[in-house]
Amino acid sequence: MASSISIIPSYFASTSLPPRPIASHFPFNLNSSTFFFPLKNGSFKLRNAPPLSPKALSACAPKEDLNAKVTFFHRLYTAAVVTKDTWEKSVLNSDSPVLVEFYASWCGPCRMVHRIIDEIAGEYAGRLSCFILNTDDDFPIAEDYEIKAVPVVLLFKNGEKRESVVGTMPKDFYIAAIER
Repeated sequence: MASSISIIPSYFASTSLPPRPIASHFPFNLNSSTFFFPLKNGSFKLRNAPPLSPKALSACAPKEDLNAKVTFFHRLYTAAVVTKDTWEKSVLNSDSPVLVEFYASWCGPCRMVHRIIDEIAGEYAGRLSCFILNTDDDFPIAEDYEIKAVPVVLLFKNGEKRESVVGTMPKDFYIAAIER
């Protein structure tokens, strides 16, 4: 016959009371609509919360909307990393137009441009390829295109540089460069 052993932490061993359930550690009853809020002077303020109706609960429930689906879709298509080893195949020999962001890992504004390029990659999936290139790691490519500061976004078509957007700009600037 197996015997059960209960281990009681030392701070409970000094009292004869069993440990309290976790809900009793809150200054209010979890099953009640009355809440006690602690004040700075050590007292509690009593508030009655309105009862939750099915309508109020449904207002708090997440709704399935188009923006959530679009956001999920955009996460599926993000800009891929291109390096000096894959530059010619991915950018210069591409059949579709290519958007390349030149960035550096230490550059704060580049992170904002990353988000914009990722959104564009999702919106133009299948019609435009989007890449990012770290100028610290692949300096010869940045030097070939005279990249002096980051972020810089270049648009290539048939292997030729067609448009450039220098600095952190609103998404409309990048879209306008693509549409030209």
